[in-house]
Amino acid sequence: MELPRVVVIGHDAIKILGKEVRALGERRALVVSSETPLMIAGPDIKAALEGDEVEYEIMRIKKHSLPDDVDEITSRLRSGGFQLIIAIGGGRVIDAAKFAASKPPAKLFSVPTTASHDGICSPLVSLPSSERRYSFYAVTAIEILADTRLIAGAPYRLTASGCGDIIAKYTAVKDWKLSHLLKGEYYGEYAASLAEASVSRVMENGDLIRTGSEAGVRVVVEALIHCGTIISIAGSSRPCSGSEHLFSHALDMIAEQPALHGEQVGVGTILMAYLHGADWKLIRDTLRRVGAPTTCRELGIDVDTAVRALVAAHTIRPDRYTILGERGLSVEAAKNLVIASEVAG
Repeated sequence: MELPRVVVIGHDAIKILGKEVRALGERRALVVSSETPLMIAGPDIKAALEGDEVEYEIMRIKKHSLPDDVDEITSRLRSGGFQLIIAIGGGRVIDAAKFAASKPPAKLFSVPTTASHDGICSPLVSLPSSERRYSFYAVTAIEILADTRLIAGAPYRLTASGCGDIIAKYTAVKDWKLSHLLKGEYYGEYAASLAEASVSRVMENGDLIRTGSEAGVRVVVEALIHCGTIISIAGSSRPCSGSEHLFSHALDMIAEQPALHGEQVGVGTILMAYLHGADWKLIRDTLRRVGAPTTCRELGIDVDTAVRALVAAHTIRPDRYTILGERGLSVEAAKNLVIASEVAG
């Protein structure tokens, strides 16, 4: 079980970045980021590293495919002889850095500038193929530095998306338990209860989160980090990813313009909670409170696209048993589900 050595969350946390690097015994680092995070946090990053005499090189990753980004980071690691990567940005930057750090083994600092999904702390990286999506174990960040000032300054839509990814644990745990009962899959009661606790935190603090304040952002960031550690505890993404994620991955392949990951899994949670006979209205109302999508229109898709994604969802990870079963949903059943759960709008 690998967990972060240090987690720092708070206002202006970025200012102690150099100090934390030196505390790790490092004096050099490869800073991996992208254009927007560097525009916003660049001066703070430079001041923090230079103030503690940390040598660094900044690498801007572009909008290539994730494997291409990983290859570029890996090449720079080797050529520069770096032992530490500082990943500063959103999920794409952190995922690429995690995967690269697992190749020529390197230490990783995760410095999120948004709170859009649980990749902040998760050791997993998800890679798409033409018809399926595969999750790979990469590395767990040795330290997480979450500056609530920077994260609260990001578009609120990203924080609402993070709430959707946390809410998704509601049906992920139910799918995991169902697989345990019907297929004999290992089920970790402790990890499942931790995932459910993260969901409760968002449900209890929806109004605070919706203010977009640093206090609200802190609730979301803490829950997302919590979810990432749960994956390490369970040894798989089971407590955090179930049928609602399969629906989202299918949308990624089908929709002309997919929405944010957390937005899609949030709507997927409404649908799958209905199938489980659970309180899907509670899920819908919580998502509404935090300002996340709850309908096809709000996701930017039509009902037909949602139906096609539902029908295809069970094929995304055939090794993972969920409420969708081994044969999935028929077109008629998927249409009925979208209408009955009010996702059709």
